[in-house]
Amino acid sequence: MRNARDHGFLWRISKDGHASYLFGTIHVARLDWMFPGPAVVQALRATDTMALELDMMDPDIVQRTVKALAEQRGAVLPAPLEQRMRLQMQNECIPEDKVKGLIPEMQLALLEMSLGRRDGIDPGFAIDAFLAGLAHGASMTVVSLETPEGQLGMLQMPQPEDTVVIVNRSLDQMENGHARALLNRTAKVWSEADYDAMTRYGEWCECLDTEAERKLMVRLLDERNPAMAERIDTLHAQGKQVFAAVGSLHMFGDTGLPGLMEKRGYRVERVDLKP
Repeated sequence: MRNARDHGFLWRISKDGHASYLFGTIHVARLDWMFPGPAVVQALRATDTMALELDMMDPDIVQRTVKALAEQRGAVLPAPLEQRMRLQMQNECIPEDKVKGLIPEMQLALLEMSLGRRDGIDPGFAIDAFLAGLAHGASMTVVSLETPEGQLGMLQMPQPEDTVVIVNRSLDQMENGHARALLNRTAKVWSEADYDAMTRYGEWCECLDTEAERKLMVRLLDERNPAMAERIDTLHAQGKQVFAAVGSLHMFGDTGLPGLMEKRGYRVERVDLKP
């Protein structure tokens, strides 16, 4: 940590005489990215409550996640699509018993997070998980902004035909190498704290080309952000100094958390972490 430098995206939000922070994370990373740099450490020292999408060090959250995963019933994929999915699992060394029973959208999520391992970008180095451990070790209050049931529900497409489109499109991008390239580019943008590039994510991700993809993005971001903003606001109003660390895509656009907090009367200041 003595040699760590800042990565990611940070905002200071203030209201009612005290400040909290919003920090955009990434769910896969390189080993050295896990350790917070000087500006992030300063923000951590100024706060007393860590707010994560889900605190996976909370036994109750873990148990509820396992239960919710077991109870999900997803779309049945056509046999050729199922075979392509299985082949990608083999390519990424994901054991079949690890994904057995998971809905197709969850299987895709596991696959997509595994694509960068050959490049040193690994879900085992997830920023959120490291911050959870850091916060628990420092005896901070750690809270979950969402529920496992709600988060998993948002991941699942409401119509089976949309699931088929999403799976087919995602597998196409894995097979032609685009998905791995996108993961690497996104990770590079995060590591360099390139705010402008992340603002234009929709222009270069090639992930919003179909109606099903656009609907999925709305579910994963736009429909989740208001509830997280309300939870952060509630914690801050209770006098807590909150360090809210969630995936970076939740921070950008008109429905991003900084914009939503500004609409709630907060003064929002971006802290430039770009080296």
